[in-house]
Amino acid sequence: MTEQTLELEKIVFNLVLHAGNARAKAYEALDAAEEGNFEEAEKLLDEADEEFVEGHKYQNMLIQGKVSEQPNFLVIHSQDHLMTAMAEKNLIKRFIKLYKRLEDKK
Repeated sequence: MTEQTLELEKIVFNLVLHAGNARAKAYEALDAAEEGNFEEAEKLLDEADEEFVEGHKYQNMLIQGKVSEQPNFLVIHSQDHLMTAMAEKNLIKRFIKLYKRLEDKK
């Protein structure tokens, strides 16, 4: 295995790791909102955003060509994890707003 392959695997692994962490924090935020704990939900969404920032650092390495290997399944799969997690977080934010509105009407 070449050094470049190891570097690519490290980037891909970290991209998936941070995307997964962000997704998990977003779902924890949704759980908190379902329980009416909106302060905790906001804190968890902030933590999700921090994970996305970390993930984007690795995504930028891929985009900027830090690894000159052609995109392969792992690269595409890791990018998909990040983008799916972002989409889920955006939907979760909308659900949390809805929970807040429902709570306000009680």
